Parts: sequence; structure tokens; C-alpha cells
Amino acid sequence: MARATTSGELRRIPSVDSLLRTEAARRASEQFGRPLVKLAVNEVLDRARGDAARGTPPPEDEVLLARAVRFAALHWYGLSPVLNATGVILHTGLGRAPLPERAAHAAAEAARGYVDLEVDRETGARGRRTTKAEAMLVALTGAESALVVNNNAAALLLALTALARRKEVPVSRGELIEIGGEFRLPDIMSASGAKLVEVGTTNRTRISDFRAAMNGKTGALLKVHPSNYRVTGFAETPRADQLAAVAKHHRVPFVYDLGSGLLDRFSGMPPDEPAATEALAAGADVVCFSGDKLLGGPQAGIVLGRADLVDALRRNPLARALRVDKMQIAALEAVLRLYTTGRRQDLPTWRLLQTPSSELRSRASKLAQELPGAQARKSNATVGGGSVPGYAVPSWAVEVSVMRPDAMATRLREGRPPVFCRVEDGALVFDLRTVPAERDADILRAIRYALEQA
Repeated sequence: MARATTSGELRRIPSVDSLLRTEAARRASEQFGRPLVKLAVNEVLDRARGDAARGTPPPEDEVLLARAVRFAALHWYGLSPVLNATGVILHTGLGRAPLPERAAHAAAEAARGYVDLEVDRETGARGRRTTKAEAMLVALTGAESALVVNNNAAALLLALTALARRKEVPVSRGELIEIGGEFRLPDIMSASGAKLVEVGTTNRTRISDFRAAMNGKTGALLKVHPSNYRVTGFAETPRADQLAAVAKHHRVPFVYDLGSGLLDRFSGMPPDEPAATEALAAGADVVCFSGDKLLGGPQAGIVLGRADLVDALRRNPLARALRVDKMQIAALEAVLRLYTTGRRQDLPTWRLLQTPSSELRSRASKLAQELPGAQARKSNATVGGGSVPGYAVPSWAVEVSVMRPDAMATRLREGRPPVFCRVEDGALVFDLRTVPAERDADILRAIRYALEQA
């Protein structure tokens, strides 16, 4: 009987062609293009068939078509600007570091037409696309050389491939990190051709563990800053200068993956968050980190270090596959110019990090007065983006008590502009640490509209 019912439900599902011949599908095809609408119809019907096979009756044809049009619209419009009221400053799902206006303008200008990407204007000869950014990185950090690739995972992959392929690389067990999307350090090492040698234990690794692991097959020594978690309590890990001494004694490179990308020892950062300048001063031969985290720039992987080693990475065939495009370079150059001229505070990431709590409290109080069932309260924001784990940034938020808060949060995400917030203890929480002051009116308007639609 169950099989007969399922068979009948499957027969109720319309064909792709029958839906595409409807007037609504024709109008959608004019707006979004027939290929995208056809893909959307196939997607929706596949889901309906799967549900029917499990005994769920399919909806009416009009509902199926509405779902397909919604699918097509979501994919046709592409990326949408959103308001981030989550309190996560470097929110990976929302694009990590917001760029300063001058960086966004530089990227747009590079995209509009021809630029001197790989041409030396003085000689007319072929040049290197990342020369200017790399010169500023060298000036800012004191490194002998620099290289820019498309993200930090690529930077580490390139370093291991160029320096330690088919060789052993000792790493502390406490630093075998997993970054977003189930992407694990052992997988990166395997792809590079380097052989992972685990040393120490999860919570305690001593310098003697590294000394014992060194031999004639060792190609490099690797330290990875666990930038998305902390090992606390009965824990120990060797300092960078100790590892540099071991690597130097055995004449192999010491590679230090900083992850978060703190360029220098700036105030407001916890002392155990390593900076690139400190890693180099401690003796690291190659340092790599992300461009779209604490640096406050576009997605990029930045490599600093000894000139001969960085040149080895640059000459590796993989470097071309991992290079950045002209828009990334233009944005990165603009961000680095802010550092070189002492204007780091113009970067949105650092402005959000260092906005005084008193200012956030005042804004939260004003917003709460305009909303029914709302109150201003203290909050704890986070840096996010796999940076500075366990470090709370004092903040203030607007808490709004509503019925069905999850449904209300969905309505806010689907609004215009989309607003992302937190749901805590049956209430909506809008953390103002991640909302620029000039967007308070937009937040207020979005919340009011969502409440009116409830």
C-alpha cells in the first residue's frame, strides 16, 4: 500500500517542460534567463521527488513554480550587502574584514579598464603584479622579501611544496588545526607532498620533542598558531625563538603560520596573539598569514621572510596557480598605504574593534527607546574569522523580546537590507560592536518592519 501511495504521489509531480511552459515561468525566464530558471525547476522537482519517495505529498504546481522562481532570484541577484549585528567582527560567512572606502574604490578602478598590472612603465618590460604591495610589506615588517598569493592556506601549501616536498616536517600535535569547511592542516601537508611528523602531545609539546624528531630527512620545521581555539590549563608549547634555534642548527627552514595576520604589536590585542614582526624577530625564516583578518584587507595570503626562501616559493610552478588578481592587489595596496602612513585606524576592522563601549552603550539606549519590548544590555563581541580565540570584546547590544524569535531572525535576514543578529534565550540580540554608527537608522527601520510583519 505504501509503495502504491508513493507511486501516485510521484505521478502528481509535473514535468520540467510543463512548468517551463507556464506564463509565470515565461516571465521569470525574461527576467532571470531561461537556463537559470530551468536549473531552478529541475532543482525544485528533484527535491519534490525525494520527498514523495519518503511519503510526503508534493505541493501544488503553483507552489513548486514559486519555489523555482525564488531559487532563480536568489542565484541571479548574487551577493547582497548585509548589516552585521552578530557581534562577530571578522564574520567568515559575511565576508570577514570590511574594506575601507579607498580600498574598495581602488579595486573598482582596477576593474574598470586597463592597469599597469605586469608592466614596468619606465622600461616597458614585463613586471611582477605584486611588486608594490610586497615592497610595502617589506618596509612595514623588516622582512627580506615578501610574496602575495590568494589566501593563507595557499601560502602554506606553496611554502611546504617549495621547501619540503618529499621531506619530513615536524609539527606539534597541539597545532594540527582544522580551519573552516573541514579543511585540515594534515590535508594541506599531504597535498604539498611533505610528510607530517607529529611531535609531543595535544596539550604539551617541549622543544626536546622537536630535537628528537630532526634527522637527515627533515625538510622544514613548522609552527602553526592555533588561531581558532586555545589549549589552556596543563599546557606547554615551545617558543618561536627556541624552534628557530633548532631549525638553524639542523639547517632547515623554520616556517611559522600566524593565521590571523596581526602585522605588528598593536594595543588592544592579547599578548599571546603573535605579530608578524615578532615572528620574524624571533628567527622565523618564513612567516605566512591572511590578508582579510586582522590586517583588515582583501582575501590574500601573505608570505614574509628570507629572500632566498621567498624566491624559491615565487619560482615554484604552483605560485602562478595561486596568484591574486588585479582587484585584490589594488585593494591590498590601498590597505597597506594606510599602514605605511600611520592611518591604521581608518580601517573598518580596527575602528570596530576599538570603538569605546561608552559610545556603544549610548547608541543601544537610544535604539531600545524606539522599539517595543527592547532593552539595552551589555554584550561580548568576538573577533571571529579564526582570530584571537577566547578573547571577548566588551560591547553593548539591543535585546528585543518577541514571539518565535527564530522566525523573526529569518525574516530579518530576508529583508532589505538583510540584517543578521543573534538569538539568545528567546530574544533577538543586535550587537552594535559590528554595526557602524551611521547604519543605526537602517537597523531600526529593519527591526520595525519585521515586527510589523509578525
